[in-house]
Amino acid sequence: QVQLVESGGGLVQPGGSLRLSCAASRSVFSFNDMGWYRQAPGKQRELVASIALFSTNYADSVKGRFTISRDIAKNTMYLQMDSLKPEDTAVYYCNARVVTSATNNYWGQGTQVTVSS
Repeated sequence: QVQLVESGGGLVQPGGSLRLSCAASRSVFSFNDMGWYRQAPGKQRELVASIALFSTNYADSVKGRFTISRDIAKNTMYLQMDSLKPEDTAVYYCNARVVTSATNNYWGQGTQVTVSS
């Protein structure tokens, strides 16, 4: 069973930065791709950024402000969030996907990010 553990959330002022971490229980290369999702109160969960072997993808709302990366040696994925805005406030979830004959999605427990003055 895959375990994903997020950390790094918290309260930050507008314009500030945070770095989220997602530690996986096995090699990040064992997943077809990994990503960060977020869910604000009363809204649907949305994809923020994803990373595969040779590519990254970002939601338009975070392009130029957020950076997704992975540390292979640490089996960890990161989300560097800069120039944070109040609308970035949400619970952020780590996701990992394994695609074989079926698609298996694994999720972390979520970490709260609050952007407020």
